[in-house]
Amino acid sequence: MDVIGVLDDDYDNLGHIPGGPQYSGQWAEAAAQWRKTECNAGRLQSDLAYGTGERERFDLFQPHLPAGTPPKGLMVFIHGGYWMRFDRKLFSHLAAGAQAAGWAVAMPSYTLCPQQRVSATVRQVARALPVMAAMVPGPLVIVGHSAGGHLAARMLQPGMLPAEVAARLRRVVPISPLADLRPLLQTTMNEIFRLDMAEAAAESPLLMKQRLDVPVTIWVGAKERPVFKRDARNLAQAWEVDCIVAEGRHHLDVIEPLEIADSQLLVSTLA
Repeated sequence: MDVIGVLDDDYDNLGHIPGGPQYSGQWAEAAAQWRKTECNAGRLQSDLAYGTGERERFDLFQPHLPAGTPPKGLMVFIHGGYWMRFDRKLFSHLAAGAQAAGWAVAMPSYTLCPQQRVSATVRQVARALPVMAAMVPGPLVIVGHSAGGHLAARMLQPGMLPAEVAARLRRVVPISPLADLRPLLQTTMNEIFRLDMAEAAAESPLLMKQRLDVPVTIWVGAKERPVFKRDARNLAQAWEVDCIVAEGRHHLDVIEPLEIADSQLLVSTLA
């Protein structure tokens, strides 16, 4: 029988990162400044709808290119927060690197647990992607962090995305993804997720029997909690894809190189 709470410390990122609780405030400040900069430059379309729900909204950042030059493609960034925290507006600054590299960037929010189950969030993101993809022609790259890494990986299940959207996928990059949801049944967070074993197994990328033939690169920080390194390693092994361990990075700063156009993370993502 699962013992509720026995794995809480395993998944406690904030408690094992110096200054961890302050990161969301730092992100909010950096993101607000970037939105202001890009709005003033006419490169931000904010609060675009992909559905009728309150959180079914996304922001679209245009690339830093001469007027009339089309984007090289669209990068979609899916935020994390254990499916129960945060929204897109905490991460706007992470669009900077891809924009400088000539790509447009879309960032969606989604309904949080417990207002809906994880399985519903997967389908919600799948509904958002065609709307975002329709805004920008060309190749499509999906990046997600933590719970967002889980959501990005789940988009590779055959039939999850319309065929015309799936055909545009160039790469999917799960960063520190939650790949096996079954252990979460032994955390107190599951009082919010309300996962049962059937849903946890069905929504675990690690257990997907088939996936789209799309390049995948998995990233994880060398200083992350062991469960995240395990999930990244196991998913890479199961899918026979690369797993890159970012030296010196923990769960919260592993995404920071997305701000830098020539960082290894972003160059490999947009390759």
